[in-house]
Amino acid sequence: MGLFSKKKKEDPPAAAPAKADEVDAPQPEKKGMLAKLTKAILRTRMVLNRKVLGAVGLGQKIDDDVLETIEEAMIEADFGVETSDFLMGVLRSAWKSGKIETTSDIVPFLRKDLKHRLTHRGNKLKFADKGPTVILVVGVNGAGKTTSVAKLAWFLEKSGHHTVLAAADTFRAAAVKQLETWSERIGCEIVTGSEKADPASVAHKGAERAIEIGADVLLVDTAGRLHTQKNLMDELRKIRNACRAKQIEGAPHETILVLDATTGQNAVVQAEMFKEAAEVTGLFLAKLDGTAKGGAVLSINEKVEVPVKFVGLGEKLEDMQPFDADQFVEALFDLESLSAENETD
Repeated sequence: MGLFSKKKKEDPPAAAPAKADEVDAPQPEKKGMLAKLTKAILRTRMVLNRKVLGAVGLGQKIDDDVLETIEEAMIEADFGVETSDFLMGVLRSAWKSGKIETTSDIVPFLRKDLKHRLTHRGNKLKFADKGPTVILVVGVNGAGKTTSVAKLAWFLEKSGHHTVLAAADTFRAAAVKQLETWSERIGCEIVTGSEKADPASVAHKGAERAIEIGADVLLVDTAGRLHTQKNLMDELRKIRNACRAKQIEGAPHETILVLDATTGQNAVVQAEMFKEAAEVTGLFLAKLDGTAKGGAVLSINEKVEVPVKFVGLGEKLEDMQPFDADQFVEALFDLESLSAENETD
């Protein structure tokens, strides 16, 4: 059986890609996306806003009691103790310096401040100046990593980037078969190896194929195991070297860590471990639907200092989007919507 799964001949050719920094992702209308995000972080929003509404709705002077109420709401909303302490330090500093004076100033201030914190490291994918861009995807089993790889491939193809998948998670035959199925549905090529094959050899073949066909992106799925940090680091180093051996300068250009957004502070621990071992450059927050704890986004951003680049909002391929900090923060502090809900109760 061959290593490559090719596009069907009858498939129409992909449109010529625009320059990397000019590509706009396919996405629904902004209102629709905001509604999805608002629903996705419903638990966080309700816990936070229920207390915030009572504390900031009257426009009274800020005092220590008000700030304590806000801090309690943040902790309950799974911002995490350390991140809550940090944000409260920011609020207290702004209060004491006169930047905010009344409770009506708190939410606008936090909105502006959090949007800056979530964007200043850059949330867009970085593309190679020439040749294929190599993106490694890492994460623990059960976080939705393989499905997220497929979603990234779909996103890249829809954005005009011809993509090759390398199924380097050779420790799980099911992961390879799953990616093969996704690749057929997406219409992109996939490179596989035998079960238990050296992951670096699969990445090497993927690099060869990407260069051979002039692909824009090589997307490499890696083993979803932490085992030990040393083993993880050694394995990923071999994969990096395998890509560079084919003279793909600067590879990998991105290392994306997939995290399960529903695990709250556990996701922070995973992010810290992978950042040290795998040189993570961006995050894909999967399963940001249903009961996801949205405050963890802020915890990860502050503690790990790695930008969120994508979010998964459902099971379908199209249920993912590049992370939009403006929409996320607006959804998190959707006080107007919650006020309307309360009035109808």
